[in-house]
Amino acid sequence: MAPHPEAAALLARSHRLGSDPRNTNYAGGNASAKGTDTDPVTGGDVELMWVKGSGGDLGTLTEAGLAVLRLDRLRALVDVYPGVEREDEMVAAFDYCLHGKGGAAPSIDTAMHGLVRAAHVDHLHPDSGIALACAADGEKLTAECFGDTVVWVPWRRPGFQLGLDIAAVKEANPQAVGCVLGGHGITAWGDTSEECERNSLHIIRTAEKFLAERGRPEPFGPVIEGYEALPEAERRERAAALAPYVRAVASQDKPQVGHFDDSDVVLDFLARAEHPRLAALGTSCPDHFLRTKVRPLVLDLPPTAPLDEAIARLKELHAAYREEYAAYYERHAEEDSPAMRGADPAIVLIPGVGMFSFGKDKQTARVAGEFYVNAINVMRGAEAVSTYAPIEESEKFRIEYWALEEAKLRRMPKPKPLATRVALVTGAGSGIGKAIAHRLVAEGACVVIADLNGENAAAVAEELGGADKAVAVTVDVTSEEQIAEAFRAAVLAFGGVDLVVNNAGISISKPLLETSAKDWDLQHDIMARGSFLVSREAARVMIAQGLGGDIVYIASKNAVFAGPNNIAYSATKADQAHQVRLLAAELGEHGIRVNGVNPDGVVRGSGIFAGGWGAQRAATYGIEEEKLGEFYAQRTILKREVLPEHVANAVFALTGGDLTHTTGLHVPVDAGVAAAFLR
Repeated sequence: MAPHPEAAALLARSHRLGSDPRNTNYAGGNASAKGTDTDPVTGGDVELMWVKGSGGDLGTLTEAGLAVLRLDRLRALVDVYPGVEREDEMVAAFDYCLHGKGGAAPSIDTAMHGLVRAAHVDHLHPDSGIALACAADGEKLTAECFGDTVVWVPWRRPGFQLGLDIAAVKEANPQAVGCVLGGHGITAWGDTSEECERNSLHIIRTAEKFLAERGRPEPFGPVIEGYEALPEAERRERAAALAPYVRAVASQDKPQVGHFDDSDVVLDFLARAEHPRLAALGTSCPDHFLRTKVRPLVLDLPPTAPLDEAIARLKELHAAYREEYAAYYERHAEEDSPAMRGADPAIVLIPGVGMFSFGKDKQTARVAGEFYVNAINVMRGAEAVSTYAPIEESEKFRIEYWALEEAKLRRMPKPKPLATRVALVTGAGSGIGKAIAHRLVAEGACVVIADLNGENAAAVAEELGGADKAVAVTVDVTSEEQIAEAFRAAVLAFGGVDLVVNNAGISISKPLLETSAKDWDLQHDIMARGSFLVSREAARVMIAQGLGGDIVYIASKNAVFAGPNNIAYSATKADQAHQVRLLAAELGEHGIRVNGVNPDGVVRGSGIFAGGWGAQRAATYGIEEEKLGEFYAQRTILKREVLPEHVANAVFALTGGDLTHTTGLHVPVDAGVAAAFLR
């Protein structure tokens, strides 16, 4: 059934406003529409309000993301409102105002939309509006910018009382089209959806023009000598070298996924004299600091400082940050405050290099970075026309540790087993590697699809959900430089690496007398040497992170089974199998577990079998190639064919959290081949 015309207009307006980052940030702000519908019980008219529900995003809002409430009941809450000290109780009361099933859960801003006497209301978080809202003399600047058409509303935490305040402002100022909310954002209204959108854009664009025309040049001060951005290639190499150590800083309390941003806006801010002062003040808009924490960690060294010195200083600053955050919590926590959630930074700023942001998954980490860019823009605007003056620290704490925010966090679904883990799978463009990548992403991991065939790797990354889930790298595992570059790409994409699967392989089936030295070298270079090189680079990153890790070798039944016409392949698989044991013994002290999987006869979906190996093995056994999978199945104890997904299941079993005390193990995935039983 098509949505109500007013709801449809609301969705279209939301998409237009939310698609432009100048208007609001991701999942920030909300919009509403009021209209008349038919009550299915009485058959009479009923006044309703459609409003973006809790946690939704304007740019991607759907009808299912709208909360639907009866206006008569919502406005009747004014008569039972117990006052600002108990305003949080009103959120539960919204459930008694829902129309029918009510749609999405109402957000804390529902009262603002329902109590304002306008058919359409937008509440947005544009950088230009927040710059005025966070300026030391924001009320005066708002009047200069808009006259009496936009009214200043002093800071108040979002909630029922703020809705009453804005409703009163509108009633007292019939000429006004909206308001600037101190320390927060803007609200606009209109009699039609078009008028409301026009008023929202008028406030945003007028504020932008005011800041541009009235603002002083270089509001962040002069460039600090030596803090200029490094050239791009050098900058990204430095970022990759620092990334595992930065992730360790952000993950002491709980592992985090990272995101890296070296955009011009970030680099310019970090090169300027005022960045230490402004960063210490923290962000202001509630949407900002809920994702970025109250303030970032800033490395106070130039980008040319020796790497070891930068790493040591990061550790010192991290210890101080944790102490300061704990003190912040102690200063403001009350008896009923939620427990401290963690004292690690969500944003780490490296002058001359860029910004690392962190979260429970890649999207959360990326959005946290986007919000800090918003904060930089807000600081620039406020400093250009005044002085940046965010809300008081105590008010930030009231939001960060708000009981309603805590309840929202508790409603979040339980994390998947591999959440926060970053995997790199070689040979993941097809066959077994592709199946492993699919399983790891399904279980919550971010995955780097590493393959010699870049097109295949890109296609797999895309089908897994794109850059927030998987990225592709083209890599020849016989090349030390390409492997190092693959890991650099991994840590810049996701902050680090926790799980590596050595799956890349090739096979040439020939009798001994027909096997050339080239055949031998090629297979050993790709599988034995390649696995060694990949594991070595993985260990470097994992040890730097200090978070442990998993390395899994996709070996083979042939590592222990002696078959005909297969000397080079089987020997290199035996090499891989012993690497598992050797590395398990060596890397255990770092919490890194090394295990192997021994598959057999994975014909369907296999790149190796499709590339000629299948025909060679079929000829060896004197059967038709298309019957090879069936042949392999019939020689097993279970009489079952092994598929790529079965190998992926074993990788997950080894890394999914149930076998935390297992290392040096080889798991057979061969449907039972007695001659390959491990003894």
